Amino acid sequence: MTAVDERRTPWRIHGMSVEGYRHRRQGRPCQDACAYTVTESVAVLAVADGAGSRPRSEEGSRLAVELATEHFARRAAVAADRRDGKAVRELLRDAFHDVRKVFLDRTGPDAPDFATTLTVVVLARGWLGHLSLGDGFVVLRAGTEDGERQFHLLPQPAAVSEYSNETVFLTSPDAARWVHTDCVSDEGVDGVLLSTDGLAQAALNRSAGGALSPNTSFVEAVFRSLDVPGPVTASAHEGLGTLLRSDRLTALNADDKTLLRAVLKARP
Repeated sequence: MTAVDERRTPWRIHGMSVEGYRHRRQGRPCQDACAYTVTESVAVLAVADGAGSRPRSEEGSRLAVELATEHFARRAAVAADRRDGKAVRELLRDAFHDVRKVFLDRTGPDAPDFATTLTVVVLARGWLGHLSLGDGFVVLRAGTEDGERQFHLLPQPAAVSEYSNETVFLTSPDAARWVHTDCVSDEGVDGVLLSTDGLAQAALNRSAGGALSPNTSFVEAVFRSLDVPGPVTASAHEGLGTLLRSDRLTALNADDKTLLRAVLKARP
């Protein structure tokens, strides 16, 4: 996780990636990664899921989030006051091209061995930018209805085809074609959760028609545990690790799991 001075941001940010049951049993490393960074004007959060079939995907996921926090923060810092959706989406795509170019340059001819997804959120004054490639997802906490907090799943990239579950990676030749971007201008957003697909069964519900929506009980608890004022404690960090490795979540999905969340600090 990128080391930052969180006094520079109105957001309290915390998360981790843990190896799934399959990898623990096989003695293999976690192939997920997450990172964040903050500047005077923006915070950038990123998660990545290395392709399980590729020999160096754990390195790929770590490199992807490292580059994402650097390049998205650099692009967003000079345009933090933008709220125009078209301009924000262009910014996100430009940053993605920066990341992909450096990623491919560093990995060279062996780039397919480092295959990974990438999901990024940029938090700025008055707007939120979201870019996703692959099967990661983002849930927002924003507003109330009848006194209950409301949670919203941001749109995900379209499937490669109607009949395919194929995941597109940063190293895929047509990666730019399948990138999805969003801009949300809502002063009511006070919580953001990013995850890889290892938590999809726990964090999301699927309707009879196939539509996905946040699992309110799970995401509410995850956000609430970060709402406590002050820095994240060691016990809170250990508690999140225990949750992600719990038998309950393992029974739903034995893959690696990543959860990166940010909540708006209480204003004085």
